[in-house]
Amino acid sequence: MPARQEPPLAETDREYLAGLEKGLAIIEAFARERAPLTVARAAELTGLSRASARRCLRTLQMLGYAEHDQKAFRLAPRTLRLGYAYLASTHLARVVQPIIEIACERTRHSVSVAVLDDSRVLVIARAYVQRSLSGGLGVGGWLPAYCSANGRVLLSGLPDARVDRLLKSAPRTKLTRRTLTRLPEIVSEIARVRELGYAVNDEEVELGLSTIAVPVRNRSGDIVASMSLSSIAASAERKQLLKLLPELKAASFRLSGML
Repeated sequence: MPARQEPPLAETDREYLAGLEKGLAIIEAFARERAPLTVARAAELTGLSRASARRCLRTLQMLGYAEHDQKAFRLAPRTLRLGYAYLASTHLARVVQPIIEIACERTRHSVSVAVLDDSRVLVIARAYVQRSLSGGLGVGGWLPAYCSANGRVLLSGLPDARVDRLLKSAPRTKLTRRTLTRLPEIVSEIARVRELGYAVNDEEVELGLSTIAVPVRNRSGDIVASMSLSSIAASAERKQLLKLLPELKAASFRLSGML
């Protein structure tokens, strides 16, 4: 599996389709709103004109990707095909599930695998235990990279210049009282991850939640994903989390051997 490369710049690529960009922006706006969208709201979320937003929504409707009830538009089930296309066509997503199911059984913790999407971390696979926390993120869920264990693992595999650009290009919101938002502090944590080979995150994303994450590498040694498990942020549970690090590393190593 080749290392993830940065996409070409739109303004320098003559094959760039602005219309496709607008349509995808509309689809992503539904995830941000988590509710049906009016034309006005879609335009507001995407920065498009109302006329352009309406054309995109109507096109999605005509293609079967959206529905309209005279008040607002909502995505149709057919939209799931887009996410499934990634899961079905990407080798990592196809081979990961049996490995994390075994890790989940051995650690008795839910296990997630995530990839970097610009300044976000996207979950592409997850195995659950019955006694898991409040659900956690499912497949397709995302977290900001700057403050999550998964994100810092993934950022640790990038050149410093690119890390700097990604951190500066996205808002660094203080999600909890423990969230690090200052650039030097985050860069220091990423350097620590490079040194240790894993990341531990204590309540920076959610109060009461600790997470440990390790890198997943391809045969060239590039970090292509992260693997993590979480626990409640009590002292005893946090120590138990660190005791599970060898199991998590072993699962990551097995997955790396298949990439």
